[in-house]
Amino acid sequence: DDGGAADGLQTARIAAAELPGDGWRERVAPRSEDGAALFGEPFPVGAGEAFLAAAARHTAARSGAARAGTLEAGLDELAPALVDAATRLAEALGGLQGALKTLAAGLFARLRDEAGELETADRTRIDAAARGLLWRAEGLAGVWRDMLAQLAVPPDEAFVMWFEVGVAKGAAGDIGLRRHYVNPAERLAADVLLPAGGAVITSATLRDAPAPRRTESRADGASADETAAAAAWASAERRLGLAGSSARIERLDEPSPFDYGRLSRVLVVTDVNRDNPDQIAGAYRALFAASGGGGLGLFTAIARLRAVHARLIGPMAGAGLALYAQHVDAMETGALLDVFRTEEDACLLGTDAVRDGVDVPGRSLRLIVLDRTPWARPDILHKARRAAFGSGYDDMIVRSRLKQAFGRLIRRADDRGVFVMLDTRAPSRLMNAFPDGVAPERMGLAEACAETARFLGDGGAARGE
Repeated sequence: DDGGAADGLQTARIAAAELPGDGWRERVAPRSEDGAALFGEPFPVGAGEAFLAAAARHTAARSGAARAGTLEAGLDELAPALVDAATRLAEALGGLQGALKTLAAGLFARLRDEAGELETADRTRIDAAARGLLWRAEGLAGVWRDMLAQLAVPPDEAFVMWFEVGVAKGAAGDIGLRRHYVNPAERLAADVLLPAGGAVITSATLRDAPAPRRTESRADGASADETAAAAAWASAERRLGLAGSSARIERLDEPSPFDYGRLSRVLVVTDVNRDNPDQIAGAYRALFAASGGGGLGLFTAIARLRAVHARLIGPMAGAGLALYAQHVDAMETGALLDVFRTEEDACLLGTDAVRDGVDVPGRSLRLIVLDRTPWARPDILHKARRAAFGSGYDDMIVRSRLKQAFGRLIRRADDRGVFVMLDTRAPSRLMNAFPDGVAPERMGLAEACAETARFLGDGGAARGE
């Protein structure tokens, strides 16, 4: 009964017809029948589907093989038809924004004008609807308009943008336009750290520097160790966006309270084919048996985790050891970790979310096994950041991930544990990721199992008895 709000509702319905509708995937990127192209010829309906169809064709034409079921393509050499489709969609979204705001304003006006008449339930429903409309108008539609506008202007070097298409069984899934800061820490520094009266930043993994090649002093009097330490601090400041800033930075390096050399071992297995899932599963089974459970298996790919889990579940049950797995068991990660933390001899398989920031003190976690060196996936975002940070960026990321993974092992002074990498290709230059006093040892699987059983079974040595 409100003319302005009713007009806004009708205009919104008309404008919304330009958005993708039911069945849009098959219209914008249908499966190719002859197999000559990744996707068949599109037949989109509306500005939204026309843009997604153009994005899918652009991505399919410029991508190599799909990584982890995903195609990616940068925004170089955009076809005029794609830019035109983006402009039309931006205009359609602008019309939708205006209509949604008009409708929301009418609803808010009703809350104001009928304040003494509306029941509580009606007020709550109207208020929620109005705020939801504004969120869609200013948030969703507004963000898409801002991103679409970037396609028609020279690229901003602070950002990297790309199209992404999910692919499953030869058909397109979701289609996205992504935009990320190349170095988000620059915004952290500009918006948070530099304006602050003071900031304290603590981290066990933020500094990074290549292993020193020599231990003798240089001509300028600085030892290689001192040079590496200076490079490590410089790396941390750059990763925080503080490199070259006028901020007064005080540095403090506190030694760990843990005697890692006595409480831990790092083993690199040299005779397991990391590309053979049967061999990898066999290695996990043997190592978990050697530790008597309490093992965390970390994987760099979900597909490999699932393949190993399928091969492990039977033998582990036969050995009387419970096995849980992220991306397999119908529990969220926090619940899986709670179970793993409680059951002292259980084993858990997981990926990045389990590797970073998990706290499992005591015997429940006494063995960590990595299926391979955790190199970053060479996607468009990673390549842009590597170009910005330099040639050592890949190694820095791996060392950081190794530090994070190893850091899960020793959480208190009476912990002890074994860290195993099933990757004979692990470069020696990455081994300084581990704490001082921990010297990685390369050996065969049988020897690694024996050393794991000996070290974890020698409880008196860890306590100094």
